[in-house]
Amino acid sequence: MTRFEFIVNGPPVSQQTRRPHRLEAWRNTVRQEAEKYWSSEQKTATGLVMLQITYFYDSDKMDVDNIVKPIQDAMKGLAYVDDNQVSDLLVRKRNLSNNFRIENMTSTLAEGFARGNEFLHIVVIDAPNQEVII
Repeated sequence: MTRFEFIVNGPPVSQQTRRPHRLEAWRNTVRQEAEKYWSSEQKTATGLVMLQITYFYDSDKMDVDNIVKPIQDAMKGLAYVDDNQVSDLLVRKRNLSNNFRIENMTSTLAEGFARGNEFLHIVVIDAPNQEVII
């Protein structure tokens, strides 16, 4: 795997939700959206990966750490064999009404902004060198 990215309309559902049916529906939504972007040339990663998640929101009360686990679980068997392969995480929230600059905008990320609503941009890449700690 070199890079796999996709977008999902938000808002996400927290791992801490008290409504398990909502959590399961959210995992299914993430998986279905990921499958739309998955190409037959891509291979499921068998080594360590880095997961990058950016939640672009209008109004939000969710902690970033509660966003991660349902997305990790939804990607099992597609982008990677098991979520224990995720060795590195980068999770961000950005308010759509704030000013920010995006460097190296991909067409997938541009598609998310073009939708005109809250969304998550999710990227799975090969993990960085495990011998180097920054």
